[in-house]
Amino acid sequence: MISLTHKCHRISNALMQKRAQLSQPFSSLKDTYGSILVSTHSHPNKPSALGVGLIELNQPKSLNSLSDALFNDLIHASIAFDSMDEIGAIVVTGKGKAFAAGADIPEMITKDFAHAYNTNMFSQWADICKISKPIIAAVNGFALGGGCELAMMCDIVIASPNAKFGQPEVNLGIIPGAGGTQRLVRCIGKSKSMEMVLTGDMIDAAKAERDGLISKVVEDREGLVDEAISMGHKIGEKGPIAVRMAKECIMAADEMTLGEGLKFERRNFHALFATNDQKEGMNAFLSKKSPNFTNS
Repeated sequence: MISLTHKCHRISNALMQKRAQLSQPFSSLKDTYGSILVSTHSHPNKPSALGVGLIELNQPKSLNSLSDALFNDLIHASIAFDSMDEIGAIVVTGKGKAFAAGADIPEMITKDFAHAYNTNMFSQWADICKISKPIIAAVNGFALGGGCELAMMCDIVIASPNAKFGQPEVNLGIIPGAGGTQRLVRCIGKSKSMEMVLTGDMIDAAKAERDGLISKVVEDREGLVDEAISMGHKIGEKGPIAVRMAKECIMAADEMTLGEGLKFERRNFHALFATNDQKEGMNAFLSKKSPNFTNS
């Protein structure tokens, strides 16, 4: 029988391998991208805190449909931000009237089974889930099909009041292919997932928040991205190693039993006592001052 400790080590190693086995090799940010805009945002009040990397899907005429080119740009920029020591969180949003209205149908319509199967179509999208830093989705307008799936790949989802979420693939004679039948049920449960996927109906931001698909609705639509960046800055004030470990533990919960997850969490908790940031954080708390974390 495999021991609990062995299982935890096995899953921990698997999570680390996922981060290492990205479909795109490491590269720094490009000066320009064809389908996205990127920018960095330093903390406004605390120079020692980590900044935020902002990725804006920039194909508004197609409602930011997720073409291969756009998603390749998104993955490249996400990997680059993940490697930057001065960045503590990443925000993803869409320009125009949509976050992302789904996959690129004109690009997909010419494909047949052999091509879809042999290329393992959409498998590269999972690289977003291998990013070690927190990703915040700021959903404005439509997040449909692949757009909804992309939002669910992110760690925190906030939305403007006009946001719409849905998995309408059955209207096209297909099913979700990038996690819509798997992540959705983990977010909102079986019955509500069945209703969304089988009817193709959309839900609004208020219902998405009630159902647990998103964390909150930002009433000031124009301030949505600023709210997401502010949240990223707040994360950037924390111990970077602790933030990444916390994300890793939460992500592992889907792969483990409760007992295995508790053991995995506890081992990561123990490991943080080997860091300088743990000493800095606790000493700062006792001294009633702000900590100066050094990611060490």
